[in-house]
Amino acid sequence: MRYHEFGSTDVLRSEEVARPVPGPGQVLVKVVATSFNPVDDHIRLGVLAQMIPTPLPITPGLDVAGAVAELGDGVGGLQIGDPVIAMFPLDQHGGAAEYALVAADLVTAAPRSITLTDAAALPLTGLAARQAAVELAGIRAGQTVLVNGAGGAVGSLVVQLAVEAGAAVTAVDGAQHADRLTGYGAEKVVGPLELDAGPAVVGGPFDVVINHVRLAPDDLARLTAYVSDGGIVVSSAGPVPADETRSVRTASVWVVPDGSHLADLVSRVDNGVLKLHIADRRPLAELPTVHQDSGNGKLLGKTVIVVA
Repeated sequence: MRYHEFGSTDVLRSEEVARPVPGPGQVLVKVVATSFNPVDDHIRLGVLAQMIPTPLPITPGLDVAGAVAELGDGVGGLQIGDPVIAMFPLDQHGGAAEYALVAADLVTAAPRSITLTDAAALPLTGLAARQAAVELAGIRAGQTVLVNGAGGAVGSLVVQLAVEAGAAVTAVDGAQHADRLTGYGAEKVVGPLELDAGPAVVGGPFDVVINHVRLAPDDLARLTAYVSDGGIVVSSAGPVPADETRSVRTASVWVVPDGSHLADLVSRVDNGVLKLHIADRRPLAELPTVHQDSGNGKLLGKTVIVVA
């Protein structure tokens, strides 16, 4: 499934192409599944074409799960048939196909505790969550953490990573997510933030605020007040300003593939620390409909695209 021009979901077409051949340092994966990420829709529309230059045609799918089919020269540590997962760089893609070429250093062994199909939901969302919670925020035991947009694919994993680190987590999202978020270990689950009410209403301010909700710039700026003096706010949905007078730092998530970090996430899944919440599994032929549902706000949540 690919497209030769940017545009609506009509540009997505199923095509027959030659089976790719791995070059030096590459792995050819027989794809079992990919997954849909909201950025896929933005890239297809062309709104990120200047920020993330990507040559056309594009085969979407930044996540890939499957089995090693061939190894390029110089690739070690993998064998034909090994179940693997990976995330593509944002300017490459390729999961929505029977076969995909991936740089060997981005590939890691798939989790053993879940199906290979469901493992396709882990790479991008897991790496984004890890970047936010571990690398940027550096969440540690005893801290208080507010996760805004905690019910989403990335936010759900952030909650779990923060709980594992020993933090007290307040999760913010709709009531339909409350039981699941409590099950992940969140100490408090509250509805959408009423920014006019201020942080005290939800038990703040907090040592760490992680935001996954796209807000207007003025509303993003109001999140700074939810951070304690010397704390940090991390956002994947637009920049939140720092407050130097209170030593409040800020950081933005820009997810990148990383094989070693992905291997760490796999171990956490297999150890029962991380649970993936998958809303739906759809066949590759329905990928245009999945894109359309996302654009219309009708996608129920993390959606795995089954290729084989």
